[in-house]
Amino acid sequence: MSETSHSHFKLYKPYGYISQMLSNDERQSRKKKFLSSLYDFPKGVMAIGRLDEKSEGLLLLTTDGKLSDTINRSGIEKEYFAQVDGEINQDAITRLRKGVDIGLHGKKYRTKPCEVSKLTTTPLLPERSKKLRDDRHGPTSWIRVILKEGKFRQVRKMTSAVGYPTLRLVRVRIGNIHLNNLQPSEVQPIKDSVISSEA
Repeated sequence: MSETSHSHFKLYKPYGYISQMLSNDERQSRKKKFLSSLYDFPKGVMAIGRLDEKSEGLLLLTTDGKLSDTINRSGIEKEYFAQVDGEINQDAITRLRKGVDIGLHGKKYRTKPCEVSKLTTTPLLPERSKKLRDDRHGPTSWIRVILKEGKFRQVRKMTSAVGYPTLRLVRVRIGNIHLNNLQPSEVQPIKDSVISSEA
């Protein structure tokens, strides 16, 4: 293997895991779940972007720091399925599309225009490890959100801003790389040409 060879992976990050390999804080390491426990990753691997602890789905990992930085800055599309509390209406969908004000680092931030649509059927996704509340507590609905930015907990903050808090959030696509039939905790090596095309 040459010095310039790198390894790349796609992972279905399960609910309850932190989007990093491990923590330097020993107390946090005992309380939290990290990606290093899911697979025998090579030394130097890092997550490209993040999903918060309660979110699931597609996470890309690489040993190439330059590629990671390029993809994070490139503004490629990220597609999510979000299950929200309540039967979301068209007005809320329109507001999400145009951009809403969310809190970011103690300041207000207006999200950029994005694609949002209500799903007419429940997406086929693996069951979440931690059970969600059921419909006896009121209706829920699913939306598809496609962003070209990725602020901290952005989708969750956006749906809350229009009155429909997110109950479950799953990322299903980054650029041309799809979650497909990957199962929670499953890791799949991907070719250099596939991930490099996203940069």
